[in-house]
Amino acid sequence: MDGEPRVPEQRRPGASTEGGKDAGSSAGVAVEAGSARPAVQGDTPVGVPLRFSVLGPVRARRGEELLSTGSPQQRALLAALLLREGRTATAAELIDALWGEEPPSQALAAVRTYASRLRKILDPGILVSESGGYAIRGLGEDALDLAAAQELATEAEKARNTGDLCHAREVLGRALALWDGEVLAGVPGPYAEAQRVRLEEWRLQLLESRLDMDLEQGCHAEAVSELTALTAEHPLRERFRELLMLALYRSGRQAEALAVYADTRRLLADELGVDPRPGLRELQQRILQADPGLAEPSSPQPEPAAAPVRPAQLPATVPDFTGRAAFVTELSEVLASGSEGRVMAVSALAGIGGVGKTTLAVHVAHQARAAFPDGQLYVDLQGAGSRAADPETVLGAFLRALGTADSAMPDSLEERAALYRSVLDGRRVLVLLDNARDAAQIRPLLPGTEGCAALVTSRVRMVDLAGAHLVDLDVMSPDEALQLFTRIVGEERVAAEREAALDVVAACGFLPLAIRIAASRLASRRTWTVSVLAAKLADERRRLDELQAGDLAVKATFELGYGQLEPAQQRAFRLLGLADGPDISLAAAAAVLDLPVEDTEDLLESLVDTSLLESAAPGRYRFHDLVRLYARACAERDEWPPSERGAALSRLLDFYLATAAAVYAIERPGDRLVEHLEEIHYPGLAFADRHTAQDWLYAEANALLAFVQQCAQGALLRRAVDLLWVAKDLAESGANAKQYETAAVALRDAADAADDPRTRARALTTLTNVHLVAGRFEQADAEARLAMELARAAGDLAPSCWAANDRGIIALYQGRHAEGEACLKEAIESFRLDRNLAGEASALCNLSRIHLAMGQSTSAVELAQQGIVIYDRLGHTLRGANGRYALGLALTGQRRLEAAVERLTEALEVFRDSRQRLWEGMTLFRLAEAHLAGNRPAQTAALTEQALAVLRGIGGEWRRGNVLTVLGRALSSLGQPGRAQACWQEALTIFEHLGSPEAADVRLLLAPSATV
Repeated sequence: MDGEPRVPEQRRPGASTEGGKDAGSSAGVAVEAGSARPAVQGDTPVGVPLRFSVLGPVRARRGEELLSTGSPQQRALLAALLLREGRTATAAELIDALWGEEPPSQALAAVRTYASRLRKILDPGILVSESGGYAIRGLGEDALDLAAAQELATEAEKARNTGDLCHAREVLGRALALWDGEVLAGVPGPYAEAQRVRLEEWRLQLLESRLDMDLEQGCHAEAVSELTALTAEHPLRERFRELLMLALYRSGRQAEALAVYADTRRLLADELGVDPRPGLRELQQRILQADPGLAEPSSPQPEPAAAPVRPAQLPATVPDFTGRAAFVTELSEVLASGSEGRVMAVSALAGIGGVGKTTLAVHVAHQARAAFPDGQLYVDLQGAGSRAADPETVLGAFLRALGTADSAMPDSLEERAALYRSVLDGRRVLVLLDNARDAAQIRPLLPGTEGCAALVTSRVRMVDLAGAHLVDLDVMSPDEALQLFTRIVGEERVAAEREAALDVVAACGFLPLAIRIAASRLASRRTWTVSVLAAKLADERRRLDELQAGDLAVKATFELGYGQLEPAQQRAFRLLGLADGPDISLAAAAAVLDLPVEDTEDLLESLVDTSLLESAAPGRYRFHDLVRLYARACAERDEWPPSERGAALSRLLDFYLATAAAVYAIERPGDRLVEHLEEIHYPGLAFADRHTAQDWLYAEANALLAFVQQCAQGALLRRAVDLLWVAKDLAESGANAKQYETAAVALRDAADAADDPRTRARALTTLTNVHLVAGRFEQADAEARLAMELARAAGDLAPSCWAANDRGIIALYQGRHAEGEACLKEAIESFRLDRNLAGEASALCNLSRIHLAMGQSTSAVELAQQGIVIYDRLGHTLRGANGRYALGLALTGQRRLEAAVERLTEALEVFRDSRQRLWEGMTLFRLAEAHLAGNRPAQTAALTEQALAVLRGIGGEWRRGNVLTVLGRALSSLGQPGRAQACWQEALTIFEHLGSPEAADVRLLLAPSATV
């Protein structure tokens, strides 16, 4: 902004006195407000702190008790004294403050009366009289809200000057929160009016400063909503307009940003006869020229190190790192060339699994940390597994670690990669890309700017990675291998049996991971000698002496550790490797092993001790990708009977299905879908409340959805489809929508191949929901139509009910109201036949929306109310919010706007609490529509901007087009026609691309003669 907001001169009242004493104290002694001494005034204790407010209505409180401050003129006297900063105000000054140039004849007597009354309600020594005037003294540190705001603003300014924007924003937000409506509300007199103007201007300056910092930290989408409302409230304040232009531009809304300038220029010319200030004109030109400097936040500090986020993601280096001196030196020199700013250094380490690539890379990275003061990023790309990490997802995690807000996150891989390089420009950051699949996976993840460096590890040699320094990592030398073995086992044990120790490391093929596993086993068995271990390894080596280098050598390495496990540990190791997913919870592992949780935890922790399993987080475990492959090979070779492999996966599927059904049931009481699921034989978890249930579902989402895809075959398919159906919240929340859709498509394809009508109908029902959430209504209708046909053929009532319900709401979105009404009536009858009250309520609420669209607002209200009655009777909190959403729409249609806003606000609170982003965003949009109907365009604009921010990446383009249309209407009513046209043009582009009928309405809005 144009400079820091000037904090108004304001000392804490009573911080100093004139003359060193309080001459007019009624008790002769000044008593500090809030003192621990329990002084008494009449029957009122004054040890309780006094607090005063002027940043809103003038109030006085003793603790939580609100004190009566009398008439407006008496409050004006109190305010004038509080704002004098502890200095004495003469009687003449107070008379002028209260009445100005025309005081009443008894003004002096009135002032004395007001002072006397105030003295009676305040603590002794607070209101003092001296030199013919009055003052307020002896207040505590936080007694006056204005003084507190001043201190917070000063603290925020200091934090910003030191580069701590996070703290500065937080503190400034606390300062702004102290305002409570109009300053000195209801207080008469010229002095109060002058103070209102002064303090309101200061508030706006603080607000500008905080919004400026919002943009510096990438909170562009959130800022747009607030700035839209502020420009409507303060149309001539150019700084708000400038910040709004910048926020829109950084949110990818260039046309709207330019339209803001056009609207501002027209408004200033019409109202003041002036042009926009130079800063605004310069910003317009920079936007027109697509100035790269606008694409990233500008820092007030000259040093890049002032960035608020400094990631330090490197895993811990092993304390017993051994050898590799030549490689450490070589890699360190390459990294140094990058840190010195000459090039963007890339080193790629290749070698077989277990050769120590990650250990070496992490060790070198830690040694080089000082050369990269702006941070270190790390990711396991899972390149050796079947589901390598998606570069788009990795870039999202990196950008968040670098301080980019989710709202500022681009959607495409190319845009994220470009933003990533921009954020790193000027910084010195080291990026460790571990376990890469190939060069194509890592190219978008390379910094691309001098001063940064990247370390890459992979099982393949990346000869096609241009400019990379390639390092082939071989096994350790015998001396290095023995040194590593000694560090783990202990010098004393190895020294006594040096030859046996050499035999051990030779049997391990000098592979670091194999040595570490063997040494760890020996270290944990104090009764074993090194010779015992060597003999065991000798036997195993004879069985594996034909193995060559590469993955087979890795398998031999793991064979060493596996062969030393107890039978129960071996079984756990084999079976846990069968399930897909990034990790597994303790409860899920217990299902796989068919053991109590306590016994399962003991087994898993023992596997962690052998380095064959990793502890991902408390209660969660994961395999290294190569170890998982080896575990599965062991299961195929050693598990007996072979049917136990299928039984383990079946138990896990039962566990997931039973637990997800419990989540569904606790969120949707009375919904009989859980009674139509496939029969299970292994129990799941139970939950005490819906929040705990939701926490489980979202924590388990990645593992659950990966496992669902794995089960898209054979006898597991039916239960996998049911599991995906009852986990439908994962699609509607937005957090896992893409992964859910991938699983739904896989199950649909598997069901088609199996030619099972029942399973196909249910799989299509889940996919219908996916398309609905994404706004793909034609695909959704096609899937739902086929689901209904298949369900009828199979005699399966559940998908028949829900598919009809879905088709009704799809028809609403497509404007086929009569057909939608027929589908929903069919759904209601089907739900009633199934005695599914929750389903019936859903269809009633959807039918309410159809009737509203058909102009039948009275029946729309009645139908929604019927649905809410059912939901409330069932204790259905989440779907009860859907009922209130429908009722809010119907009430808006009847122009009962206050009631509509109340119902929609109730729904919004539940959707937010339930992490339902789609419904949260749509409820914000419906609230905006209600406010627009009530001719409140400023509130409408703010709400639509919030809806756009929440719906980013979910809900589809059709919903975005509708929100933009309403936003344009609000902006047009606010006198911002240029930006309104930009919104409508974007909406028209969306609707024309989709072939939506809404395009015709938007064309009318864009017509030159259109009126809103």
